[in-house]
Amino acid sequence: MNRSALKFAPLLLALALPGLASAADYAVQPAGSKLGFAGSFQGQAFDGSFGQWTAAISYDAAKLATSKFDVEVDLSSVKTGDKDRDGALPGSDFFNIAKFPKAHFVTTGFRQNGAQVVADGNLTLRGVTKPVSLNVAFKPAGTGGTMDVTGSVKRLDFGVGGGDYADTSVIANDVKINAHLVLTAK
Repeated sequence: MNRSALKFAPLLLALALPGLASAADYAVQPAGSKLGFAGSFQGQAFDGSFGQWTAAISYDAAKLATSKFDVEVDLSSVKTGDKDRDGALPGSDFFNIAKFPKAHFVTTGFRQNGAQVVADGNLTLRGVTKPVSLNVAFKPAGTGGTMDVTGSVKRLDFGVGGGDYADTSVIANDVKINAHLVLTAK
């Protein structure tokens, strides 16, 4: 192969193997982004959010095989707007941040479910790792876009609020996850 042909080899390889191309990497812009959840206590719905978290996002709806999320949440940053609840959640009965300060979600794959994109992954919370599937809606804009992520987990699967707080008629077992991410391309 001559020298000029070698210059084009990477380009030809990229064109010949489009399935190996990677998804776009994005940085989350804290302004406008939110990682939240919703639950129910004594029949009353409440919302909460985490103020400190990081997310490594590589995503392309046309290249789901190379897309990935890696999210780490500082559980001490939880806020629900209720002083008693905000004081209890970091404690040993709930998140137990003294022993488990972070939650971690990492994808194992993405799939198309009709028009919906689903991110399958593992969530580690309180030292327990369980599979979780999240719905993903990406809206591109310029060199970035927005991403909305929704799903649910069962708090008792992770030992959150067990023991005296395991009564699901008082604290609902289902916790809805909701995130709105403002993204810019890296």
